[in-house]
Amino acid sequence: MSENNHADFGLWKDWRLHGLVLITVIITELIGTFRIPVGPGVILLLPMLYSLIIGLILYFTPLVKEKQSKSAEPIIVLGVALLLAKIGVVIGPSLPDVIAAGPALVLQELGNLGTIFLALPIALWLGMKREAIGMTHSIGREPNVGLIMDKFGISSPEGRGVMAMYIFGTVFGAAFLGLISGLLATITPLSPLSFAMASGVGSGSMMAAASGSLVAAFPEIEDQILAFAGASNLLSLSTGLWVSIFIGLPLTEKIYSWMTRKKGEV
Repeated sequence: MSENNHADFGLWKDWRLHGLVLITVIITELIGTFRIPVGPGVILLLPMLYSLIIGLILYFTPLVKEKQSKSAEPIIVLGVALLLAKIGVVIGPSLPDVIAAGPALVLQELGNLGTIFLALPIALWLGMKREAIGMTHSIGREPNVGLIMDKFGISSPEGRGVMAMYIFGTVFGAAFLGLISGLLATITPLSPLSFAMASGVGSGSMMAAASGSLVAAFPEIEDQILAFAGASNLLSLSTGLWVSIFIGLPLTEKIYSWMTRKKGEV
């Protein structure tokens, strides 16, 4: 017990870690957000993206030692807890808006489960083990990171998988959705409002990139696009975690067990 208290006290005294984080935050906020039009789409470069890049660069410099990298692990858990609390505060007052959005927005959450049947077999085919469970049970945003941390731990294979997906989604997710939403909305006969609903995957940066691309392509219905995207994203935040707890994660574990058992028999 005394060793744990000593370690925790050492974490808060690690001024190098806190100083590097503070400097990184200041730099990224000063840079701000950039919008890059690419054909019908818009790529949003957000401060969160810059901070990840700067953090990766710092990791390979003498400024960050093994002590700082280990000290940063429990802070991730704390950060996720704060984000979950913020999400809970946002959901409550907005429940009437979610109810008014209609059954289509409720059913759209089930569509996210379809990716399990595609992503998990590919992950196993690429040679991944239990990391695939953390990577493929959901889109891997903050609530899902918290779920995997709570059940398996941050240092588990599942924890490494969900964190890899979280980082990958942060770096590439917004750019991908920003491009694909505007492109598909302009080349398919589907209503742009359907793509606005689809952009609400539970990530603020991804929703902003996707809806920004749609607004650039269809400025005459900007208010409707933003309303549908916002309601969809709010619903994904409020119901997505429950869907992951009761359906997504158990389903992924079941399919993983079945596929690895079949693979072992061969």
